[in-house]
Amino acid sequence: MTNYRSGIARSALLALALGLAACSSHSVDVDLSGPNLPPADKLYAIGVAQVENGQEDSAVKTFDAVEENYPYSSWATHAQLMHGYAQYKNQDYDEAIGALNRFIGLHPENAEIAYAYYLKALCYYEQIDDVQRDQTSTYEAIQTLTDVINRFPDSSYARDAKVKLRLTDNRLAGHDIIIGRYYEKQHLYAAAVGRYQDVIQSYQTTTYVPEALERLTEVDLQLGLTKAAQDTASVLAYNYPGSPWYQAAYDKLKAHDLLPAASAADVASGKAAPAPKKSSGFFFGLF
Repeated sequence: MTNYRSGIARSALLALALGLAACSSHSVDVDLSGPNLPPADKLYAIGVAQVENGQEDSAVKTFDAVEENYPYSSWATHAQLMHGYAQYKNQDYDEAIGALNRFIGLHPENAEIAYAYYLKALCYYEQIDDVQRDQTSTYEAIQTLTDVINRFPDSSYARDAKVKLRLTDNRLAGHDIIIGRYYEKQHLYAAAVGRYQDVIQSYQTTTYVPEALERLTEVDLQLGLTKAAQDTASVLAYNYPGSPWYQAAYDKLKAHDLLPAASAADVASGKAAPAPKKSSGFFFGLF
């Protein structure tokens, strides 16, 4: 992320900061305890250079020094935000969130407030674990990404937040599928059905919907609910005809001799299904 460059620092200052980073073969250092502390703008530029050079820990200390030694300068405000960015870049997410919350609380009208909210959302988003683990971070990411969208709907941050929000939905849908599979394996069919239906109803745009439909078909067959299995498979057939999950559902129905002859011929020949009926956001009609 380098969006912090727009608006926070002037081009000349950034040229200085990047020059400091480029000219150093090892690290960008500054004596923060000595009597000859650089002025606020140069000290801030050193902090930016340290971030660019991958010295996030040093950058945090430099930005703190800007705020402590020049508390009434505009650079002190910028340094508070960059403190959060340096910690985010260093993957110190909890500390970054604390710094960003402080910036938001102290400067709600700052020109960079949208970025502060967005960076806070990224801190949660980057902590999302795989679908098999607890999804607390995912829910927090959803909340903070939604906050960015609602507060700054016309910003570039909102546009990116919408993209990430779709990815978090996919993560939650995958988590439901994992749990549903476990319940199904344990023959806890009602609990499994609840998870699969949640994917279908709450996460309709995710990649896990075809699997949820196929697994619902599977559970219905295990429970002897043949009509329900056929209806669910018809939804899968109409909406995802090329999906391997539809093929799996079709094979299971065929094994139970639940495919009407005409429908089986249509499917085998690749013909379109009969005129479907729409129900609950999906289309019914193959069977």
